[in-house]
Amino acid sequence: MIASDLEKALKGGEFLVKDQDAASVFTPENYTEEQLMIRDMVTDFVKTSILPVQEKLEGLDIELTKELITKAGGLGLLGTAFPEEYGGSMNDFVTNMLLTEAMAESRSFALSMGAHTGIGMLPILYFGTDEQKQKYLPELVQGVKYAAYCLTEPGSGSDALNAKSKAILSEDGSHYVLNGQKMWITNGGFADVFVVFAKIDGEKFTGFIVEEAWEGVSVGAEEKKLGIKGSSTRQVFFENVKVPVGNVLGTIGKGHHIAFNILNIGRIKLAAGVLGASKLVCTNSIKYSNERKQFNKSLSEFGAIKHKISEQATRIWCVESAIYRSSHDIQLMEEGLKESGKTLSESLLGAAQEYAIECALMKVHGSEVLDYVVDEGLQIYGGMGYSEEAPMAGAYRDARINRIFEGTNEINRMLSVDMLLKKALKGEIDLMTPAMAIQKELMSMPTGADMPTGPYARELGMIKNMKKMFLMVAGATVQKFMQSLEHEQEMLMSMADVMADIYISESAVLRAIKIAETKGEEAAEIPLAMARVYLDDAIERVSLNSRRTVCSWAEGDMLKGLVMGVKRYAKYIPINSKNNRRKIAQYFIDKDEYSL
Repeated sequence: MIASDLEKALKGGEFLVKDQDAASVFTPENYTEEQLMIRDMVTDFVKTSILPVQEKLEGLDIELTKELITKAGGLGLLGTAFPEEYGGSMNDFVTNMLLTEAMAESRSFALSMGAHTGIGMLPILYFGTDEQKQKYLPELVQGVKYAAYCLTEPGSGSDALNAKSKAILSEDGSHYVLNGQKMWITNGGFADVFVVFAKIDGEKFTGFIVEEAWEGVSVGAEEKKLGIKGSSTRQVFFENVKVPVGNVLGTIGKGHHIAFNILNIGRIKLAAGVLGASKLVCTNSIKYSNERKQFNKSLSEFGAIKHKISEQATRIWCVESAIYRSSHDIQLMEEGLKESGKTLSESLLGAAQEYAIECALMKVHGSEVLDYVVDEGLQIYGGMGYSEEAPMAGAYRDARINRIFEGTNEINRMLSVDMLLKKALKGEIDLMTPAMAIQKELMSMPTGADMPTGPYARELGMIKNMKKMFLMVAGATVQKFMQSLEHEQEMLMSMADVMADIYISESAVLRAIKIAETKGEEAAEIPLAMARVYLDDAIERVSLNSRRTVCSWAEGDMLKGLVMGVKRYAKYIPINSKNNRRKIAQYFIDKDEYSL
């Protein structure tokens, strides 16, 4: 079954050149009973163990944070991505995404726990030797020791390979002498185990496993941050630290493989976390709008507020559709690679690398959905939104870091396009054939012969045309700039936004169609309304970003031809977005929460 499912799945980035039918796409309606049971267990842990003491946690009670991480370890919540031999349960990728989403309500604690189980532990699982795994993972899985990840330095943030930390092999060859400074280290105030990156002899970027108890390891004071105030964030210093040669992580000089591959997973996991936070904020917005009265009416009765609620819910539902579509594709790839004989580490890393484009796009747009939802949530609360007595002020501050974490959104936008073009150059994706077919199509009269038919022809046709727009513009732009395109950052970011709008729109439309085909039109009424509202706005953004890209370089007849092509593919029959938004808003207002 896995093999047949994997055959139906698209490879990373292929959504731009291939269509997929609704039945073959995974949606949140496909969660298994076991996945929902684990999600409910996490939700119960948050409500019973975290929320009653959340004020203390947000006041940076490190001992309480450690105690609760240990409690989570006792419940098995730290080991869901780790094999049984290290004390874990090795659940599938979608389950781990659901766990991450469900933890979001715990605010700063979710970050502390996520840094421990993610960037703190996964490098050891994926790149560690058997001895390293046996030594460190069991105690980390149990939560009796805590992990942190040390990559960023004062002079190297997004430019990670410009690190100044150095490691020099001792004369007897038994250990490396590590010197350096790391900053913005989550869990820095209480971690026992650090994954640290430094350059051997100042040149070979390499990973190391370093213990806090070793002589020469020290930490700075807690950073005073805008948000996520309950998470420990400190500088970590290494002064002549003797690191045994057995604690080199992975291959010497290949530390970037660790850093960048872990970031792929971290990005999609961050998308799950911000999704959970978005749902919570939306629920709070709906509840307050129902309770608060102005001019003898509930706020939720006003059209302006309905618009805000519907837009919150629509963006959440649509990006959720894309997040779990890509998460399941990663899971299928993992399982397929394992069946082909790959090791656990090779399978997990290979799957994340395959869908690195989607991981980057989901990180960017998931974090920006949360920012939108929080901003509008605070606006719905009005003056109370600005008060620390209400939940919006803290949510507003906490949300902002997500556009910087795991690579800034600007870096991720440019990476997504760069990775797509590299896959095309390697022959992993055929962009040239469909791009040339579109050029030929533009020279002829429109026939509509390749356009979808049936009850959802409008929506599927719009998605097909958005893909054509992208291929036309990207093809011409790449031909113009070739290798120098990497220096045209404005255009890269516009192209990335087109890619994201295509992926999210298609995921939402396919999810809504799947609901209609399996549960009936009545069950799909709100999903179809949200997919259509998002799609109509998306095609306008795709048109704008496409024109913006070609207007950045094309002139004369070339510019005229490309703009006419954009106009041709941007045509669509609009829906009544106001009525659809009101219908969407009323559905959630009546439920008094974000729940679908």
